[in-house]
Amino acid sequence: MVCIRCQLIVKSELEKFGIEYSDVKIGEANIIGAVPEDTLAKLDGSLKKSGLELMNSKKSVLVEKIAIAIIELVHYTEDQIKVNLSDYLSDKLNYDYTYLANLFSEVKGITIEKFYLKHKIEKVKELIIYDELNFSEIAYKMHYSSVAHLSNQFKKITGLTPSHFRKMKSKRRDSLENV
Repeated sequence: MVCIRCQLIVKSELEKFGIEYSDVKIGEANIIGAVPEDTLAKLDGSLKKSGLELMNSKKSVLVEKIAIAIIELVHYTEDQIKVNLSDYLSDKLNYDYTYLANLFSEVKGITIEKFYLKHKIEKVKELIIYDELNFSEIAYKMHYSSVAHLSNQFKKITGLTPSHFRKMKSKRRDSLENV
C-alpha cells in the first residue's frame, strides 16, 4: 500500500467487513481486537482484486516497511537525509542494514539501492512533466551533486536524457506500485 488511493481502498474494505480499526497509514492498518480467520481470508481476497494483499509474515512486513520508508523519503519529504541511505534505514527500522538489504533483495528481486534510484527517477520524471523547474533546480531538489550526475542516472534508468524526456509528447510515468 504505497499511495493515498490504496489507503482509501483498505479503509473501505475494512468497513465493508465490519472490522474496527484505529488508523490506516501507508503500508499499515491498525486493527482493533481479534478478527476471525474466515473474515481475514475474505478481506484478503477482496483486497487482491484491487492489487493489494494482507501480509502475515514478519519478513514480508519488514520488506514493505523498507519500501514505504524509501517511497516516503523520495516522494513525500522535502528534506535531504543527513546520513547515507543504509544508516537512515537501519535507524528507522532498528535492523542491521546488511540484513535489510539481503532480505529486500531476496523478496523483491532488486537491491535497495536500485529501488531507491528508480523512485528518485520517477520523482524526477514528475518534476520534468510539471515543467516548473529547470534541470539545475531539479538536481538540487532531488539531492544530486550536479545536473550531469542527474542526467547520467536518468539515462541509465530510462534510456533517455532528461532533455529528450522533456521534449516527448506522450510523457509516461509509472505508478508508484509499479516502480
